[in-house]
Amino acid sequence: MHQVTNLRISDSVPLPSPVELVDSIPRSSEQLDIVAKSREELHQIIHGHDRRLFGVVGPCSIHDLKSCREYAERFAKLSEELKDRLLLLMRVYFEKPRTTVGWKGLIMDPQLNGTCDIPSGLRIARSFLGEVLDFGIPTATELLDPITPQYLADSLSWAAIGARTSESQTHRQMASGLSMPVGFKNATSGDLKAAVNGITAAIQSQTFLGITEDGRASAVTTGGNPDCQIILRGGSSGSNYSYEYVKQAESLLEEAKLPTSLMIDCSHANSEKDPSRQPAVLNEILEQVKDGADNINAFMLESHLQAGSQSFPRPLNELEYGVSITDGCIDWKTTEACLRQAADVVDKTRFS
Repeated sequence: MHQVTNLRISDSVPLPSPVELVDSIPRSSEQLDIVAKSREELHQIIHGHDRRLFGVVGPCSIHDLKSCREYAERFAKLSEELKDRLLLLMRVYFEKPRTTVGWKGLIMDPQLNGTCDIPSGLRIARSFLGEVLDFGIPTATELLDPITPQYLADSLSWAAIGARTSESQTHRQMASGLSMPVGFKNATSGDLKAAVNGITAAIQSQTFLGITEDGRASAVTTGGNPDCQIILRGGSSGSNYSYEYVKQAESLLEEAKLPTSLMIDCSHANSEKDPSRQPAVLNEILEQVKDGADNINAFMLESHLQAGSQSFPRPLNELEYGVSITDGCIDWKTTEACLRQAADVVDKTRFS
């Protein structure tokens, strides 16, 4: 008899069930309070009932826990100081989409050496999310694999569906069932319609294939996610954060009878992949806020302890501390200046 299945599978490592991992690394009542409170605050901002801006700020990806702990400690102090004007969430990104190949993030390759120890990656990710919550910081991430939320969702306040997956039916269905607010990025081409269609699907009930908490395959039916927003991140034709693009996004959302909630990503194509341009992008966004752009209620910055990025893969002992191994970032000093500027604009325009 001919073998016709698993012909190209070289290995298959069982994962712990979601409930096993969650029980082994539980969330405290204090951590869950942070998640629940920040999700409600995000709901209020997205729907225009809270006049603050919220910011998703932090490393492009988590690769070195020590430097990211130091970042979280600094971030927590500044977040507390500015909380009356800004709701700040730390980027805690463990999954990285690749155009072809490359390091796919801490969950997929926690040792950064190609061994792809996913069971360890899930444990490390869940443990680190707990550490960030212990600083009092709400967390944000991009969800790439539809299984991942079962292991991490109770620790997340906000999630992104990326430019490469906004058109994916799987991710739209997943977003429909997520317990936190979700941002859909425009496609890598710059097309906004893909994100609008993604939101249209995500706010409605969906039924799809998933897994239960004990790891069994299941048919999942959702109630829809009302807390969705569009993320303008630029595209292959250039940036899309200026006034005319904001108005275009608003019109598309209104036409589809969706919440007109916009986040502007200051990085990626909006900064022409030059991290040093992120403050200029943020400044333009804040000028629009000054002019009454009430539907801009969020921004994203890629930020680390030190500026720029470093090539990877390379020997781990050659990696520079606090420098991204994926997209380039602004340094902490620049980050602090940007966030203080944003808080000042909110104070003078939305609370004056």
